[in-house]
Amino acid sequence: MARFILFWLKLLTLGLAVIGGLALFIEFRAPQPVMQQAEKTPSLSLEEFFEGETVAFGVFEDRFGDVKRQFRVHINGIVEGNTLTLDETFLYDDGEKAKRVWTIANQGRTADGLVQYRGQAADIAGMAQGVVAGNALNWSYDIDLVTDDGAFRVHFDDWIYQQDDQVAINRAYISKYGFEIGSVTLAFLRGEAAQSVLPLNLERW
Repeated sequence: MARFILFWLKLLTLGLAVIGGLALFIEFRAPQPVMQQAEKTPSLSLEEFFEGETVAFGVFEDRFGDVKRQFRVHINGIVEGNTLTLDETFLYDDGEKAKRVWTIANQGRTADGLVQYRGQAADIAGMAQGVVAGNALNWSYDIDLVTDDGAFRVHFDDWIYQQDDQVAINRAYISKYGFEIGSVTLAFLRGEAAQSVLPLNLERW
């Protein structure tokens, strides 16, 4: 996915250089407050939902809504104390494979009832920060994309909405310099829903 994000990042940088002051007219996406989801059910617990095997199917779209890449993911989740480890294996529709291992710690509840999480992974810059309210997680982090043309840092505003005990929907908005350059949509399946598509073929598309 890195090369697709890099391509749109280059277009964005070129566009900003050309339009200069007209950049104020570019549409911005205002993030919604996670507290708006506080009354929604089922209540999301990352530890409960992602423990064990989860599969996901996703697409990457540019900022115009054009699908540029599709992928599938197998996730193995292990819970130890207040820490959730997610071992993720990706296969993209062009045959590329990738790995990411998240280590996510539950930081407890805030005074207003939000559940706080912090997470790390090898390609994450610094620490990811997230909060859960109701059925939703808002997860924010920066990723350093390393390519042949150098390293580029992009920001992810990531939202997970649990639909029932076996299905969650993920929407992630990717930005650079405060401008949206694309988005990722995933459907997470666990339990019987995951078993219906396992074993997931991660050798070829």
